Amino acid sequence: MNATPWLSLAIWIPIATGALILAVGRDRSADVVRTVALAGSLLGLLVTLPLYTGFDPGTADLQFVEKAVWIERLNAHYHLGVDGISVWFVLLTAFITVIVVIAGWQVITDKVAQYMAAFLILSGLMIGVFSAADALLFYVFFEATLIPMYVIIGVWGGPNRVYAAFKFFLYTLAGSLLMLIALIYLYYVSGGSFDLFAWHHVKIGLTAQVLLFLAFFAAFAVKVPMWPVHTWLPDAHVEAPTGGSIVLAAIMLKLGAYGFLRFSLPITPDAAQELAWFIIALSLIAVVYIGFVALVQTDMKKLVAYSSIAHMGFVTLGFFIFNQIGVEGAIVQMVSHGFISGAMFLCIGVMYDRMHSRDIADYGGVVNTMPKFAAFMMLFAMANCGLPATSGFVGEFYVILGAVKYNFWIGAIAATTLILGAAYSLWMYKRVIFGDIANERVRELTDINGREALALCLLAACVLAMGLYPKPFTDLMHVSVAELLQHVAQSKLPAAVAAQQ
Repeated sequence: MNATPWLSLAIWIPIATGALILAVGRDRSADVVRTVALAGSLLGLLVTLPLYTGFDPGTADLQFVEKAVWIERLNAHYHLGVDGISVWFVLLTAFITVIVVIAGWQVITDKVAQYMAAFLILSGLMIGVFSAADALLFYVFFEATLIPMYVIIGVWGGPNRVYAAFKFFLYTLAGSLLMLIALIYLYYVSGGSFDLFAWHHVKIGLTAQVLLFLAFFAAFAVKVPMWPVHTWLPDAHVEAPTGGSIVLAAIMLKLGAYGFLRFSLPITPDAAQELAWFIIALSLIAVVYIGFVALVQTDMKKLVAYSSIAHMGFVTLGFFIFNQIGVEGAIVQMVSHGFISGAMFLCIGVMYDRMHSRDIADYGGVVNTMPKFAAFMMLFAMANCGLPATSGFVGEFYVILGAVKYNFWIGAIAATTLILGAAYSLWMYKRVIFGDIANERVRELTDINGREALALCLLAACVLAMGLYPKPFTDLMHVSVAELLQHVAQSKLPAAVAAQQ
């Protein structure tokens, strides 16, 4: 165990801050609550920085490990650790939490203490998911994230917020119950252990692996979300407040994709090889079909929500083509999507705060009254369609290269996202930003203030830094991805070896 428990601090500082705000926040002014929330989120981000500066990229072993007995009778442990795959998501979660607190600073005026507390607690729980090395601990954190997000959508959401919150909760809970059955089965076949990484070496027959894979798929596919279990996402995004949409797109969708890397591939490698065609097919449908669905949306939030489904289809495609560049590209795409989708929803929120409308038809000519905002949104729209020198290009290019290596036609179909992404992103931008001023409400708009500019500047810096120099991102994950693929390749199915060659 490390001298300083950085992962525990990253998990419990935001949770403790959220609990403190809930306990005494209602008796304090809103400005005090916001200040405490910002301090808690910044401290939570600061304690994650040593995870990067002290990380050893030369090993695939877990680092910053913490382990203590949790439930002795079940042999369950409070076991934390990160490798080159998970470390980036801990950092991303802490960073996005700061953005969300800044974004809601003046916008949220009702139940401010509860709003800030919900996001801080959610942040700690999501970091717990990415840090857990004990399967039972993972499940507890994974399920607990539903509660604050359910509250965020249901309390601060739009007119249909209750419907959207219930749909979000029921969809994700139903899949997770099947995962719980799979975890119990693995607990017994492993000799009574919840050690997630020890499960990688448990020998399981192909039939059992397929059933386990499908149980994991039920939990993680809904969370990603993959087609056709994606219908909860547009509703949740449309009704969620801006901060909820940012966290939902930037972090919560990644919990499902991360689950594939932690459970489906290493624990059921034979089944992953056998059913790879199924995941690839669903991923390509998401990339192409959902791209066309995004193209016809009239609501900006729905358009970006469908865009997220298409981009996450790239992620699952990259995982199941079983080569290094494809998997690394998928992980880079996850991190990049966190920046870009968060920024897109923040931009929509900036306009909604002024116009109280998300309909594209209500806008037009925004550049005339909000030129600074228009410049930021241009950058993020370009990144959303994969413009070179932005983070959106790096992950997609890696995955397309990996897909072509796996099968040329799969790569060719996947590449259509570059065309579709440009179509729906720039078409929306043109109708909202360019042209003559469409109505008097647009004429009265004011440009972004300092708080909004700060949040957009931070996201823009990340999008450009990752696009111009992705090496620091890929270096950390390289060895961990290589070991994961080697483990899958050593399964009994020859297809695994063939895919590596």
